[in-house]
Amino acid sequence: MKVLVAVKRVIDYNVKVRVKADNTGVDLTNIKMAMNPFCEIAVEEAVRLKEKGVATEIVVVSIGPKVAQEQIRTALALGADRGILVETDEEVQSLQAAKLLKAIVDEEQPQLVILGKQSIDTDNNQTGQMLAALAGMAQGTFASEVVVEGDKVNVTREIDGGLMTVGLSLPAVVTTDLRLNEPRYASLPNIMKAKKKPLDTKSPADLGVDIANTLKITKVEEPPVRSAGVKVADVAELVDKLKNEAKVI
Repeated sequence: MKVLVAVKRVIDYNVKVRVKADNTGVDLTNIKMAMNPFCEIAVEEAVRLKEKGVATEIVVVSIGPKVAQEQIRTALALGADRGILVETDEEVQSLQAAKLLKAIVDEEQPQLVILGKQSIDTDNNQTGQMLAALAGMAQGTFASEVVVEGDKVNVTREIDGGLMTVGLSLPAVVTTDLRLNEPRYASLPNIMKAKKKPLDTKSPADLGVDIANTLKITKVEEPPVRSAGVKVADVAELVDKLKNEAKVI
């Protein structure tokens, strides 16, 4: 079974995000970039499926500038077999990303596509669902457990009321949640081996996809600074403040 995993290059989650002075976006100057954490979970799940003998090949795809090869090489060091970079310096929104991934799916014909449920930069949580709709594939989102049995996959989903298990016929799209697994660290020998693994580069034009943006960002700004809290002496004072100052009771 071939597994396709999509990964995204984002600002490292340990880095404090800075807004540009003109409020047109996020300042990426000299900023450490990394693989989206949810995408790391997707790669780890694919590697575990291969270790179980379920998956026979793992193909990793990323959309972005040439430097996004770094994130693909990271995935290759973790156990993926080959990579594909859809190279573009343009900002790619969710629908355009889904269309590009659909074109890759048409070429590669994977039985299972695994994506992070969302990226930590835009937080849209859209691409996996859009891809499933465009490709006409079953989908299991927010996965906390994935079990492949023959031509079906059972996905345990995290929902507001607890857990829901859905049975999907392959091919299918699965998006990963935090509790699905804990990603491993790449060993130095595997990092060196990853440099020799195949990595193909394509352009949106090669795939016949127009990535012109349909949405316009009007302004980006930091959230307002929260004021300090107030200590109260007792419950009576707390109730008084909630009633007369906050007016919530």
